[in-house]
Amino acid sequence: MITKVLIAALVLTVALAIGLGIYVATRPAEFRVTRSATINAPADAVFAQVNNLPSWEAWSPWAKLDPNMKNTYTGPASGVGATQAWVGNAQVGEGRMTILESRPNELVRIKLEFFKPFAGTNTVDFTFVPRGEQTEVAWTMYGPNTLMSKIMGLFMDMDKMCGTAFEQGLQSLDKVAQTH
Repeated sequence: MITKVLIAALVLTVALAIGLGIYVATRPAEFRVTRSATINAPADAVFAQVNNLPSWEAWSPWAKLDPNMKNTYTGPASGVGATQAWVGNAQVGEGRMTILESRPNELVRIKLEFFKPFAGTNTVDFTFVPRGEQTEVAWTMYGPNTLMSKIMGLFMDMDKMCGTAFEQGLQSLDKVAQTH
């Protein structure tokens, strides 16, 4: 009797593990998170805030999560080659971002590397569409959906988690861009 119960439990466990494995394997190979907002400032003012990495300290949602975060800037302060490395608390981790492409009032493309708590490399695009004295800004992060990120996606909603931070950042960017 006990043997039949153990065998049934083992079969059920194996079936669940196989089902979970199949589900995880069918998840998309790439993830993408995008949020957009209308910023009440001209495109050149908004672009200047995003293209200059030290300026991020005034509007980035992650800067607010760890006021003691240590930032190191190398290369130019803005534009292609500008790099920011950070080391922070458990909420912000450790990583580096480097501007790969910069087209005034149109696009800033960033290579975003995470070292801690999890390693990963993603791309971040900021696009700008001038609308008179306002600017439509889209903040997008995308990259490979690795096995680990697919498994984490079972327990965390990356779109909601990152998207909420992007929304907060865009609201702060709106305030900062209006004053500069």
